[in-house]
Amino acid sequence: MKLSGSQIILRVLREKGADTIFGYPGGAIIPFFDALYDEMDYFKVYRPAHEQNGVHAADGYARSTGKVGVFVSTSGPGATNTVTGLATAYMDSVPVLVISGQVPNMLIGKDSFQEIDVTGITLSVTKHNYIVRKIEDLQRIIEEAYDVAGSGRPGPVVVDIPKDVLLATYEYDENHKQTKIKKFENDLSNIEKAAELINSAKKPVLYSGGGIRISKTDKLLTELAEKACIPVTNSFMGLGAIDRNHPLSLGFLGMHGSRETNMAVTECDLLIAIGARFSDRVIGNPNRFAPNAKIIHIDVDVTELDKNISNCIPIMGDFETILKELIANVNKTERPEWLKQIEDWKVPKGDNTTFAPDNIIETINSFYDDNTILVTDVGQHQMWAGQYWKIKHSNEFITSGGLGTMGFGLGASIGAQLGNPDKKTVLITGDGCFRMSCQELVTLSAYNVPVRVVMFDNRALGMVRQWQRLFNDKRYSQTDIGDNVDYKALAEAYEIKSYRIDNLSDLKKALDESKDIDGPVYFDCVIDKDCSVFPMVPPGRPIDELLLND
Repeated sequence: MKLSGSQIILRVLREKGADTIFGYPGGAIIPFFDALYDEMDYFKVYRPAHEQNGVHAADGYARSTGKVGVFVSTSGPGATNTVTGLATAYMDSVPVLVISGQVPNMLIGKDSFQEIDVTGITLSVTKHNYIVRKIEDLQRIIEEAYDVAGSGRPGPVVVDIPKDVLLATYEYDENHKQTKIKKFENDLSNIEKAAELINSAKKPVLYSGGGIRISKTDKLLTELAEKACIPVTNSFMGLGAIDRNHPLSLGFLGMHGSRETNMAVTECDLLIAIGARFSDRVIGNPNRFAPNAKIIHIDVDVTELDKNISNCIPIMGDFETILKELIANVNKTERPEWLKQIEDWKVPKGDNTTFAPDNIIETINSFYDDNTILVTDVGQHQMWAGQYWKIKHSNEFITSGGLGTMGFGLGASIGAQLGNPDKKTVLITGDGCFRMSCQELVTLSAYNVPVRVVMFDNRALGMVRQWQRLFNDKRYSQTDIGDNVDYKALAEAYEIKSYRIDNLSDLKKALDESKDIDGPVYFDCVIDKDCSVFPMVPPGRPIDELLLND
């Protein structure tokens, strides 16, 4: 059966189980959208206002469903607009497939209209990329690209396809044998040594990263923690690997981690890191990180071992196998003295009646506690969300951790909600981030996506301003926004129910009034521009040297 290149792509996607496409049409990709027109009974298609946000939507869809997120763009500026989305997915190991149209083969290399070297530009921010110059290679490459994105350590993949290849026809191979993706090999030679260290440790800590979320092994992590009575801290990307209400959960570690969490890691005698990359925001001064501890580093990616922290005891392979082996080999243990010490490091919470970020988040959390996906943008609100929202499961928290992409949240929340129609999705953002992607309000409205958008409106680029206040003698260079924008009216212009709020009582009323609205809702929460995120570890300092206030 002969199919066009565009039909071949759609046929492969169907066979892979992909039924959701985010995309934006343009000249070079017209043949694909023309073929898609005939398959709208199967595919759900969503057009964003901007390609970057469309990739973020595919990213949020992938993180929340565990499937590969698919985005389709045209050539030139359409393709270059995907780069930040690709880099965001790459840094956080998210399986995204971007299919970009390209000018016809005969025009490549001639500075043609909307021609750009997509594979060259995206090489450093993708797990793999391809340009398909011949129709006979297309089926194999699309199949392989989809599998590469979702296998091993996931990541984004780009397939660039000239327009003439999309139009050409070729026999579709129903019995094509797909190229087998090389699987990683387990190296379990240090399992027994690791179990012995856990059994003999007096003050162990588990440090869980985003790899636990990706591998869906959060239940096994909790089982190990409970059996060996090991408190669990997370990287920011690892939040949700253990229920935040669990008595062994310490929350996230590092620059804005809690006092008890940072002190526990500093004073521990054994640190077991699983699926974490020891980023600079976690370890602070690397020469004084966990100075008294032996470190076991478990990862699926050999390049992460000895990258940021050296002299670790390495265990490489899939987490399910490794965690089951550890659970089988560690002793049932109680550690009352160690848990009591960690409890004593806690800092009492302040006034719970003020319209402050901690109280705002806890109030919203109480309304959307069960079956809720939390999405954040990047900045102060992101850290407050990580500190105060009680995240229960690893697929319920979506944030740009590695790249820290402002404007990520609105697109990602759309993708997460569309992929999980049975859940509520709450986006916590700030006015700086919101201004970068607020055009996607039209997407929320057009598809009636019931995301709850909560904006911390402080008329400032809050995180950078906080650094300027603390470390730059209050020289607030370009961080006071001060624009006279009525964000409530902006949301209402897109026919979205909106509230402007400056006290907890009105917030509770708005949450209650809007709970049954079948569509998006926007909450503009007005806070003081001097609200700060604490604790905070100053740059270059060890993580136990925290600032607890101004």
